[in-house]
Amino acid sequence: MKVIIAEKPSVAREIAKVFGATTKKDGYIEGKGFSFTWAFGHLLQLAPPQDYGFYGWKVQNLPMLPQKFKLSIRKIKTKDGLVEDPGVRKQLDTIKMLFDSATEIIVATDAGREGELIFRYIYYFLKCKKPFKRLWISSQTDEAIKQGFRDLKPGSDYDTLFNSAHCRSESDWLVGMNATQALSISAGNRSVLSLGRVQTPTLAMICARFIEIKNFVPQIYYQISIQLDKSGQVFKAISIDNFKEKDKAQQAFDKVLDVGSGHQEGGRILKVDSKPRKEQPPLLHDLSSLQQEANKKKGFTADQTLTLLQNLYESKLITYPRTGSRFIGDDVFAGVPQLIDNLKGHPELGKQAEFLLNNLPLNKRSVNAKKVTDHHAILPTGEKAYHLSSDKQAIYDMIIGRMLEAFHKECLKEITKITIESGSLFVANGTVIRSAGWRAVYNEPDEDKKEEDNATLPKVTAGENLPVIQKELLEKQTKPKPLYNEASLLKALETCGKEIEDEELRDAMKEGGLGTPATRANIIETLITREYIIREKRNLVPTSKGLAVYEVVKDKKIAQAELTGSWEKRLEEIRSGASVAEFKEEIKTYTRTITNELLAAGAGLSKVLMSAEKN
Repeated sequence: MKVIIAEKPSVAREIAKVFGATTKKDGYIEGKGFSFTWAFGHLLQLAPPQDYGFYGWKVQNLPMLPQKFKLSIRKIKTKDGLVEDPGVRKQLDTIKMLFDSATEIIVATDAGREGELIFRYIYYFLKCKKPFKRLWISSQTDEAIKQGFRDLKPGSDYDTLFNSAHCRSESDWLVGMNATQALSISAGNRSVLSLGRVQTPTLAMICARFIEIKNFVPQIYYQISIQLDKSGQVFKAISIDNFKEKDKAQQAFDKVLDVGSGHQEGGRILKVDSKPRKEQPPLLHDLSSLQQEANKKKGFTADQTLTLLQNLYESKLITYPRTGSRFIGDDVFAGVPQLIDNLKGHPELGKQAEFLLNNLPLNKRSVNAKKVTDHHAILPTGEKAYHLSSDKQAIYDMIIGRMLEAFHKECLKEITKITIESGSLFVANGTVIRSAGWRAVYNEPDEDKKEEDNATLPKVTAGENLPVIQKELLEKQTKPKPLYNEASLLKALETCGKEIEDEELRDAMKEGGLGTPATRANIIETLITREYIIREKRNLVPTSKGLAVYEVVKDKKIAQAELTGSWEKRLEEIRSGASVAEFKEEIKTYTRTITNELLAAGAGLSKVLMSAEKN
C-alpha cells in the first residue's frame, strides 16, 4: 500500500479523487492501492522550555539553549491549562499505522518551506525510517497532480529545504522564548511581553514611523505659479526655487512681468527638453505584491488576501500563492497565450485579452527561469471560474489583470520640460502618453504624474517670448511620511525599510527582507493579537503598550531590521546547501546578546509600562 500524506484533509480528498479512491476511513481515504491521509497544518511543534528542565520564569534559566530540540504534540487551552490536543494525537496514531504498513510514502504537503517542515516533524516524531518521495506541484488542477505523480522526486532532494525550515523554527524559538522571558522579567513580570525574531523589528518600523510623524514640525515655504499663453493654449509653470521667507518670495513675485502689469510678453523660453520614455509593464504578481494591490484597491488585510488566495488555489483556479517569485520559465510561458485566450469572454478584461492575442509577440519581461524560486509567479490555471464571491472575484481579477499587463507592450510617453525666465526661473513639466501599452488594461492614471504637471504642453522654441496671463504666490508646507498601512508595510518589509522604488532592484533584495511573503501576514496579525498595534481605518498604529515596548528595545539588536533580514538571507543560503552548524552557533551567540541586553533594561521598563497603562 502506498501512503500519500497531504497538509489538509481538503487537499487529500482532491488528490484521492484524481486517483479514483473513494473509501472513507477514520483519518484517511483508501482505494486503488493507495491510502490518502493528512495533517491539520502543524500537528507538532518544538517542545516548551519545561520539557528541557527550565521551570518558571527565572533569570538563572536565561538564556535557554537546549542542546537538542524536542518535538511535542500541539496543545490546546482548557480549564485545566494547556493539554495535548486529542484530535492531533488520534491523527498521529492513524498516520503511524499507515506509515508502518506502507510500501512507499509520498509527501504531498504544500510544496514550500513550511509544508516540508510539517511533514518532516511528523516523520521524525514517529521515528519512521522508510524512504519517501516528494510531490512538487505549482497548481492543484487534475492534470498538474497527475503530472506531479509522474515526476515524483526523491525525498532527499529536499533535505536542504527542511534544514532551512528547521533552522528558522529553532531560531524563532530561541529568540522568542528568551527575549519574551527576559523582557517580562525586566518589567517585574507585570505581564507577558512577547518578542519575536521578525515581529520585533517590524513593530520597531511601525513605531519609529509613528513617532517621526508625531514629532514632525511642518515648515512653511513659498512658490510662485505662473500661467503662460501660447496661441490660446494655456499652461502652468512653477518657480524652480522654494522660498523660506515670504518677503523674498514677494520680491520675486513682483518681478514677474504679467499681462496685468502691462507686459504682453513677460515669459522668455530659455530651454525645451523633450524626451521619449518607455515604461516597462509591471512584473507578474507574487504573494507580497498581490497583497499590496489588494490592500490599496479593496482595503483587504494581508491575511484576508492570503485566505482568499488559498481558497482559489484549492479550487484549482490559480497556481501556488505563497510564492516569492514574480517570474516564470519558458515552459510556463509557452502556455500563456492559451491562458489569455481563455479570458476573451471576460466582461471587463476580454477586449484587452483579444488585443494582446492580435498583437503578438508577448512581452517577455517576466520570463526568466533563473529568477524562479520554489514556485513561479501567480497565474490563473485556465480552469473556468464560476460563481465566485465578490471578494474572491476581486482577487482573481487582479491576478488575470496583472497577467495581461505583464505581457503587454511598453507604455510610450513623451516627457517635456520647459525652462522659462520671468524675473526668476520657472519650469513647466508635461507628460503625454503616446501609446498606452500596458496602461490600457485598466486605463488608470499615471502614478508618476505630479500634481503640477500639465496634461499637454504647446510647441514652443527657445528664445520665444510668451505673455504671462496670471501669477500666484503659493504658501505650502512640508509634509511627513504617511503612517504605514498594510500595503506600504509589506513593501517596506521586503527591503528592511529601505525606500527602493525600482521593481527589479527590490526583487533582488528579497532574500534579505524581513520575514517571507508566506509569513508577513501572520506577523501583522500577531502584533495586533499582542495588542502592540491596531488598525485605524487602513493605517497600522502602535498602541501605548507597543510604544512602551519599542522604547525599551529600539536600540537593542532584536529591533534591528537589517540584522534580522540578514538571518533571512542566511536561511535561503542553507536552502542552497550552506552550513547549518555555523548558522546555529551564530543564532545562539545572538540569543545570548539580546537576552543580556533585555535583562539589563531593568526598572526603567516598569516605569514606561506603568505610564502606558495610565494612558
